Amino acid sequence: MVRNVHTRVIAADAEAVGRLLDTLATDDDRLWPVAQWPAMLFDRPLGVGAVGGHGPIRYTCVKYVPGREVEFRFQRPRGFDGTHRFIVEELDATHTRLTHELVMRTHGVDGPSWSLLWRWMHDALLEDSLDLAETALVPGTAPRSRHSAYVRFLRGRMHGAEAGKAKIRT
Repeated sequence: MVRNVHTRVIAADAEAVGRLLDTLATDDDRLWPVAQWPAMLFDRPLGVGAVGGHGPIRYTCVKYVPGREVEFRFQRPRGFDGTHRFIVEELDATHTRLTHELVMRTHGVDGPSWSLLWRWMHDALLEDSLDLAETALVPGTAPRSRHSAYVRFLRGRMHGAEAGKAKIRT
């Protein structure tokens, strides 16, 4: 069982953080780090039943509470059985916790691929996303995350393999 959680307390009210959540997969996406990673794209606006994903990762939206929570169920890789979600939690009038939680079981060839490849990319992407949210809402805040040499290597390999397919925006 894999449970992977990334969280950040942001010095902003829950409404402001919720507005960022609601931009996911739009032309004005201010939560997903589309400048560094494959864009999150769906077959329709964000909402229950929307099908899409980012890069080779595919999922369906199974829950959407505007400004508060969005949850997706994996379709691919085939060996990823579970969900990932963003949650906006008000702590007080000026502080909000933004969390991304991935819960899944892995099997088949995709089991080892999580540990060797996807986990590292996922962790870097989510920290970039939390940086994006915090820098958008807290003036003067600098990004915290730094990509390891391994993540830079993996990104280089993936970008090279996908460049001709126009799936990765850099």
